[in-house]
Amino acid sequence: MRDVAKLAGVSHQTVSRVLNEHPNVKQETRTRVLEAMQSLNYRRNLAARTLVTRRSHTLGLIGFETTLFGPASMLHGIEDAARTAGYLVSIATVRNLERGEVLDAVDRLSQHAVDGIIAIAPKPAVTNGLLQAPAGLYCVAVGGAGDPDAVPTVRIDNAAGSRAATRHLLELGHRTVHHVGGPHDWPEAQERVQGWRDTLYEAGAPVPPVGFGSWNAEWGHRQGQELARDPGVTAIFCANDRIALGVLRALHEAGRRVPEEVSVVGFDDMPDSGYFLPPLTTVRQDFAEMGRRSLTLLLEHMAGGEDAGPPAHIVVSPELVVRGSTAPPPSR
Repeated sequence: MRDVAKLAGVSHQTVSRVLNEHPNVKQETRTRVLEAMQSLNYRRNLAARTLVTRRSHTLGLIGFETTLFGPASMLHGIEDAARTAGYLVSIATVRNLERGEVLDAVDRLSQHAVDGIIAIAPKPAVTNGLLQAPAGLYCVAVGGAGDPDAVPTVRIDNAAGSRAATRHLLELGHRTVHHVGGPHDWPEAQERVQGWRDTLYEAGAPVPPVGFGSWNAEWGHRQGQELARDPGVTAIFCANDRIALGVLRALHEAGRRVPEEVSVVGFDDMPDSGYFLPPLTTVRQDFAEMGRRSLTLLLEHMAGGEDAGPPAHIVVSPELVVRGSTAPPPSR
C-alpha cells in the first residue's frame, strides 16, 4: 500500500479509502490510485483484511451431488450472484440430503470462517440442519418449502407454476389433465401436485390418480407407456422436463401424436426443452433471480444481526412458456 501511495502521490490512508470504496475521495485521486495499483500489480492481502474486519468476505454454499437441472442451476445462480457482489464462495457438497451430512457441511464451512451460508434445500432435513449452525453464522435456504419457524428461505412458487400449466391445458379444451409426479418426499413435487389438483377441482374437472416416482426420463417413459394405452388421455402435465422427455418418447412409440392427440407440459425450462420434438411447453424457473434474492436476503440478515427479526421467506413467481407440444384435443 505504501508503494502504491508513493507512486500515486497520496497517503497510504487514501489508498485504504479507495480500496474500501469510501465516498470522500475525489474521482481524480481515485483514478490515480487505481492506475498505480494496476501498474504495480497490487493485490490486497485478504488474510490481513479478515483480521482487521473480522469478515472473510467468503460465503459458504452447500449443495448436493446431482445432475438434476434445477438444483445445479440454483447452485450456479447463487455462485454467480455472490461473485458479482465481490464475495468468494466456498462450496461443500453432501452425498445425501440428511440432517447429519448437512451438519457436517456447516461445520466444515464454519471452520473456514465464512461470513454466512446459503444452502440448496429441496428437503426439510437441510433446513433442519441449518438451524443447528453456530450462533452468529447466518444461513439462508434456497428451494423446498417455506417453514415460518426455520431459517430465511427463497423458493419458487411451484403451486402457481403447476396451476398455470394445468389451466393452460384446460383452456385449450381438454376435459382433464393427467399428472406424472416427481419424488414424494420432495416438497417441490408435492406442491406441483397440489397446484394441479386444486386447479382441476376449481374447474370441476375429473382428478385422475397421480403416481410419485423420480425426476428422470426413465420414470416418465414408464408412466407415459401406461398413459399412452388410455385413449381418453389427451393432456399430461409432468413434474419436470426430464420426465416430459420420457413421456414424449413413450407416446411416440405408441403412435400417439403430440400435440395432435396428446398435449404435454413440463416444468423447469431446461436449455434443451425448446429443441425437443415437438418443442416443449413448460414452466420456466428464474434461477438467476433466485440466486440474487438469496444473496440479498443473506446480506440483509447478516447486517441485521440479532435485530434481524423473524426469518423472511421470499417466493419467486415462475412463467409459463408455450411452445409446440400443446394444442386443443382432437375433438376440437
